[in-house]
Amino acid sequence: MAALPLRRYVPVLIHVLGWGLLTFMFLLYQPLTRQTAMPTAWWIKQAVVIGLLVGVFYLNASVLVPRLLFQNRTGWFIALLAGLVALIWLVHRQVDGWLNLPEVMDRFFRPNEPARPRRGGGMWDTFIILLSLFALGISTSLTVVQKWQKDGQSRQALEKEKVSTELLFLKAQINPHFFFNTLNNIYALTLIDGDTAREAIHRLSRMMRYVLYDSQAGTVLLSQELAFVQDYIQLMQLRLTDKVTVNFEQPTPLRDVPIAPMLLLPFVENAFKHGVSALLPSWIQIAIAQPENRLEMEVRNTNFPEKTSAVGQSLEASNGIGLVNTRRRLDLMYPDQYELTVTEQTPENEYLVRLNLIIRG
Repeated sequence: MAALPLRRYVPVLIHVLGWGLLTFMFLLYQPLTRQTAMPTAWWIKQAVVIGLLVGVFYLNASVLVPRLLFQNRTGWFIALLAGLVALIWLVHRQVDGWLNLPEVMDRFFRPNEPARPRRGGGMWDTFIILLSLFALGISTSLTVVQKWQKDGQSRQALEKEKVSTELLFLKAQINPHFFFNTLNNIYALTLIDGDTAREAIHRLSRMMRYVLYDSQAGTVLLSQELAFVQDYIQLMQLRLTDKVTVNFEQPTPLRDVPIAPMLLLPFVENAFKHGVSALLPSWIQIAIAQPENRLEMEVRNTNFPEKTSAVGQSLEASNGIGLVNTRRRLDLMYPDQYELTVTEQTPENEYLVRLNLIIRG
């Protein structure tokens, strides 16, 4: 946690160190190498140039880049940069004249010789122009990189917000008829089998607690997710006849790894919605395995074409959670880490869904 506040000061430290190094090189390099005190006019000139460089650096970073370059007004941006370079060069020449710096430096370096001050800027003018371009280039680069980093952080925050929002939407999409019909079945059970009714109430309360509270976190333990699916299956079986066979295989041994909450339910819900008949023999087979660092889920159910067409094709048209939303959650939370295949008609007349998910503890 202590590293997070420190990170906020990294840009400030970069600016301080950068300007400190530049000032040292620009102001002190020549005096240190010559081991002599430079004239006051020379120091004034260097301070003015440094001040101009600092000014154009932050003017470019705070105004020109955001308002021109980022707004695709590149022509104006380049023109103003050229104007700033010309301004620094003009001020540099003007300061030379005000301070009479060429004559001062000539007397300083050749005190016993006739005065021969250099009137042209020569290499010093070229150096000032190059230094100005360097400062503006660094300013533009830093601002662009900072914007890129900020945009990246914003995208990550937006993606997390989307995941959270879609999880809330997912909760709202859990078929309300399931809870309504389950309560009706439990009410009927209270007249026939009190013990079974009490157990069903306990399972339903566990499911509601999982949906409302446990799944608020970004991940849950796989054991919690499997317990939720198990409760759903057993409550759904209260409505089924003896013609329906349901088999749920869980990984043995179970490695309790974190997983996105309510990720497995859509496939189970779909099987009960489209693979169960009150008149014909039908079955649902759910198998979950954990080979190495993966989670594999396979759901098979009897295929009733007339029932599928009545409610809409496959999970895509399901009134419950739906494959579209499930794929979206997988894309957001497990990008490039999953494979989801749906076979609507197998040779065995089954509807088959396979999920292969890379998941690490």
